[in-house]
Parts: sequence; structure tokens; C-alpha cells
Amino acid sequence: MVKLIHTLADHGDDVNCCAFSSSLLATCSLDKTIRLYSLIDFTELPYSPLKFHTYAVHCCCFSPSGHILASCSTDGTTVLWSTQNGQTLAVMQQPGGSPVRVCRFSPDSTCLASGAADGTVVLWNAQSYKSYRCSSVKDGSLMACAFSPNGNLFVTGSSCGDLTVWDDKMRCLHSEKAHDLGITCCDFSSQPVSGFELKYKSILSGHCAPVLACAFSHDGQMLVSGSVDKSVIIYNTNTQNILHTLTQHTRYVTTCAFAPNTLLLATGSMDKTVNIWQFDQETHCQAKSMEDQLKQFTEDWSEEDVSMWLCAQGLKDLVGIFKTNNIDGKELLSLTKESLADDLKIESLGLRSKVLRKIEELRTKVKSLSSGIPDEFICPITRELMKDPVIASDGYSYEKEAMENWISKKKRTSPMTNLVLPSVVLTPNRTLKMAINRWLETHQK
Repeated sequence: MVKLIHTLADHGDDVNCCAFSSSLLATCSLDKTIRLYSLIDFTELPYSPLKFHTYAVHCCCFSPSGHILASCSTDGTTVLWSTQNGQTLAVMQQPGGSPVRVCRFSPDSTCLASGAADGTVVLWNAQSYKSYRCSSVKDGSLMACAFSPNGNLFVTGSSCGDLTVWDDKMRCLHSEKAHDLGITCCDFSSQPVSGFELKYKSILSGHCAPVLACAFSHDGQMLVSGSVDKSVIIYNTNTQNILHTLTQHTRYVTTCAFAPNTLLLATGSMDKTVNIWQFDQETHCQAKSMEDQLKQFTEDWSEEDVSMWLCAQGLKDLVGIFKTNNIDGKELLSLTKESLADDLKIESLGLRSKVLRKIEELRTKVKSLSSGIPDEFICPITRELMKDPVIASDGYSYEKEAMENWISKKKRTSPMTNLVLPSVVLTPNRTLKMAINRWLETHQK
């Protein structure tokens, strides 16, 4: 499951980009500012917002060490900031003063690439802050840039749809038309890249409008995309299946980013907000290879896997008891109320009930995984494929009839959080319904 854990609403205009370091989250906006937040509690840092740019800030990114933040703007500059105190380290003017749309650090932090509306791309020395390579694409504005994991090459994407591969000496190795209507974003997975040949692999479907953002998770097992259809889709890169569809934003989703060391995702939107999402351990397991999926969702779980699962369910206090009794995946799935009381000596009736409920949820997820149904298409109440999904005031989607029945029984609490619902109004989730219908058309032929 992916849970919305925080919403940042400090920007006064569209959010254009968000980026993580190991300890910070950076966001930038049409409001000309960059904001920095701590990942501990998502509080804004004392020296935030960062103000220098005179027009919209289009992109921001951290150096691999996290000590430097880069931002670029319509004002034609790329600015480097210290993340220790928010001080400006350098201001680099794009040749010709063209609006800068994208900036990216190389993996070894030695250089920074900036791409502009006039098609120019510049490599800057990240130590001297001087330009040492400059080139341009034939047509269109540069909208996207990404370095390969080893830094030997990088790619740029243009508004004309051209994807261009460059080496670290700024020599054009390859260029081809990748998208008819322009490229808005590109990213490399963490898998090593050898050579520079581009080969078409596949198309991931799911959105019903233009895609504005995409990003790989740092282990390369997931890909997230944001769209004009206001939704965020998370894919398993191995199976190309949709893991989750998130629909909380109310306007175009313009940016998305995974955190490097934690199971966090940030999504930004023209609704002026940044949503922070947290993955549970099971979702992370779902994104592994098919062989790993089968292992993670069968009786082949190790004792350590069971311990991780307990922690993810808020049952950390039971880890010691389960380890003492050598409970692995096979034993976990066979536990009953009698064995919890008699064998594991869990005295609390409420705690035993919670464990059994979590185990039953796990069994259901195993069943849904084996049937191939994405978990976000399944109603949290009925655990069945939704036909008429609605969004409740807790932000989660449910089968309409099931949620109406839940509320009619005077349950004014959320089925997911157990908190009091601010409202009993149910809003049709048309985006999710379309995604379910598309999935049914693909998988029930």
C-alpha cells in the first residue's frame, strides 16, 4: 500500500519540480522560490525559502553528496546553493540568456548540465562554476536531461520529441525522434549502461492525457509517472504492471521523485501542493522481479522477512516472540487464534485479533497478486475488484456500495486509518474507474 503521509502547501503558484537528498526535500515553483524541508518531520528549514531568481523556477536537483542544490529559471540562470545554510554559491548565466528549463548533476559531482529554451545545453564545472562544454539540439527547447549511472553519457529531450545521447565530452552520439508531441521528462534506471545504442523496449500505458514527469526508484524496480490527467501511476519495471494509481492531486501533476534511502515518494502539482507518500514493505516487495515476488508472497518468506513485515504492520513488539518461535512465511500463513494464544503466548485478545486480521489481509494480497489484479484496484473493505470507485474524505478510494454500507452502519471512521471522517461525502473516482476498465480490457480478452 502507498499512504499519503504529508501535504506541503507553502508555494503560492504551480509546483514545477521536487528532488530528494538523503536528508532533505527541495521543491521549486512558478512563484520564483525554492523551498527546503527536513525528511525527519517535513518541517521547512529556517533559511527556506531560497530567493534569488526573478522569474519562475523550473527545476531543482541535489548534488550526489546532498551538500549543493542547483536551481534554474526563466531568468536565464542556474544557481548553486549551499544546503547547510542556504547561501548562494554561484550564479551561472546560460549563453544568450535563454530560459533554463532543466539542470542535472553528474553522478560524480564534477559537472552540472543545464538545458535551455533555445536548445542549448551547457556542461558546467561544478568546482570552478565555469562553462567548459556547450552545444545545442537542432530543433525545439530542451525540456529534459538525465545522466547514466556511471556518468559516461547523458541524454536530453526536446520539445520537438528528439532524444539525444551525448558523451562526457559533449559529443553527440545518437539522436532520434522518440515522441511525436515532445519530451517532457526522462530518467535512467540504476542498472549499468554499456554503449550508447538506443533500442525501443516497451510502452507503459495507463494515463489518459499527456505525461509530464517520470522517475525511477533508486533500486530501479519502480517507475512513477505524473500526468495532465491529475493522476500518478507507479509501475513495476520488471513486469510493467501497474502497482498503484494515486489520484489526490486536483490539477496537472508536474513532477515526481523517489527518496534515495527511504520508501518515500514526492509528487508536485499545479494545485500548488507537494504530496509525500510512504510505501509499506509489501509494496516494495511487489516491485521486485517476478521470481522475488513469488518468494515474497508465498510460504518462502524467511524469518527476517516476517520480522520486516511485522514492523511494517505496526507490530514491532512481536518481533522477538516470532523470532523465538522461528516463525517463517509458511508458519505465518498457518497461524490461527489458537496457536497465537497457546503456542506464542500472546495474551491480549485485541493484539491476537489484530495479528489475525493482518495475516488475512496478507493472504488476500497473495491471492490478488497471483491473479494479477493491481492492489489499488481492490476495495479495502471488500477486498474485491472495484466497479464503481469513490473517494472518501480520508483520501482513499472504495467501492461505492461498500463505503455507503460502512457509513450507514454509523461508522463515521475511516476503514483505512480508523480516524473520524471529516465528511461522509463520496466523490466518484473517474480516473481510477477508467484505469480499471483499461486493465479489464487488456486482461480479460
